[in-house]
Amino acid sequence: RCLSDWSSDVCSSDLSFESQALDTIRTQLVSKSLELLNSLPQYVPRVLAAASELIYVVIIPILGFFFLKDGNLLRQHALALVEGRSRELLDDLMADIHLLLAHYMRALVGLSLVAFTAFSIFFSIMGVPYALLLAAVGGAFEFIPMLGPIASTAIIITVAGVSGTHIVPVLIFIAAFRIVQDYVISPQLMGQGVELHPLLVIFGVFAGAEIAGIRGSFLSVPLLAMARVFYVRLRRRKQM
Repeated sequence: RCLSDWSSDVCSSDLSFESQALDTIRTQLVSKSLELLNSLPQYVPRVLAAASELIYVVIIPILGFFFLKDGNLLRQHALALVEGRSRELLDDLMADIHLLLAHYMRALVGLSLVAFTAFSIFFSIMGVPYALLLAAVGGAFEFIPMLGPIASTAIIITVAGVSGTHIVPVLIFIAAFRIVQDYVISPQLMGQGVELHPLLVIFGVFAGAEIAGIRGSFLSVPLLAMARVFYVRLRRRKQM
């Protein structure tokens, strides 16, 4: 409030500036809200597409659990459908595929451990809060191709930014780690586990992502390895 005449001009100018600032803020909020509402239709298909991909993150582990639980029963039913040499070939194929998938899961666990170790060491040195928890998140998300590293990176950057940690060194480290992990360590571990050449593993991941998105990148390496098993078994059978 103005207590004297000489301060009335100052008070009125302050009130005028405050009202103008409020009007400007109100106008900007209305304008941005309208822009957001107008742009919602073009983002809805993208959100729905992303949600349809995320459902497989839940479905695949559930299906994997039931296949592991009833795998022996499914194998017996499949063998009961064929006889003679075809039964022996099918039995060998399923045994090879079982061993191959076990190697594939070991490779994923190895990638997860590499990520956890690298993140925990770097975050501890940088003094990032919840270093072990963030490292565990980064390691666990290695099981989800493409989407997992992106999600873990977003979580790590958010926590680092909120806690006041310098984001630039964290970004540089994550970028360097992803290059080494995706193009050196992952092809080597996958190649040794499923007996595929590292270049073929890289090609399979990119091809699977282009063909079927996250599903394709997740299933590309096991499918390539199973195709190799079929080829080797059929070639041996023809040579007999």
